[in-house]
Amino acid sequence: MVDLKSKISSSLAFLSPFYSETPGIAVVLGSGLGRVVSAFPPLQVIPTDEIPHYPRSSVPGHKGRWVFSRIDEMLCLFVQGRTHFYEGYPLSVITYPIHLLASMGIKTLILTTASGGVNPEFKPGDLMIIRDHINFAFNNPLIGDGKNQLGPRFPDMSEPYDQELINLALKSGKRSNVDFRQGIFCWVSGPNYETASEVRMLKMLGVDAVSMSTVPEVIIAAQRHLRVLGISLITNLSTGLTDSILTHREVTERANLAVVQLELFLKTFVKLYNISTGTHD
Repeated sequence: MVDLKSKISSSLAFLSPFYSETPGIAVVLGSGLGRVVSAFPPLQVIPTDEIPHYPRSSVPGHKGRWVFSRIDEMLCLFVQGRTHFYEGYPLSVITYPIHLLASMGIKTLILTTASGGVNPEFKPGDLMIIRDHINFAFNNPLIGDGKNQLGPRFPDMSEPYDQELINLALKSGKRSNVDFRQGIFCWVSGPNYETASEVRMLKMLGVDAVSMSTVPEVIIAAQRHLRVLGISLITNLSTGLTDSILTHREVTERANLAVVQLELFLKTFVKLYNISTGTHD
């Protein structure tokens, strides 16, 4: 079996001719949010099925491309699409892209996802900044041989979502007229949507939004010392909070409508990020 370090070395060898500088920020785009890249002229596009050892998504709305673009002079990498636990992949495969981004030297990661609203005050179309999360899939990408790890065996999770990035996102939201919610995110395995009883339980636990992704990526990001900003698009209200039948088509359609908001936010966020990090004045 090829170990993780060898796989990453193989992937990096393939990728190295495509970029000459390390992207300042990587943005993972969840279901239906891939169209965000159309606002930023591409410098390089790489189909992920060409990258050695990179997992292939089988879910509609996850295109499977890496797109290098510039925002406010900063090189950014958009990851169009992700794989999910419910597709049958082990978590070590699902989180491989995060290991790869970290090994490229990327330090800051924006993770976006489509979610169901558990908080009854939320409405479809809201964008929620993730403050913390609950792992309700009862699985973990760090399970396995400790010798095949690329970071601490027991990473600290006291601040998986970077508070400085959260503050900067809220400031950027105000400047770009994007009204963010804030809340607690929960990961479930899927692929079925939650029952009304499960939603009531999640609400009792303090959950504001629920989805079938993101948390495994955040765990690996914490292990690899990446700064993470999580943004969850509320595409629908969860079972029991609405009379509507939930469908994946509804999720992707609602995400398409949120693309403009996310574009405006990213333009402002990267500009303020550049100033805060001293990239340029």
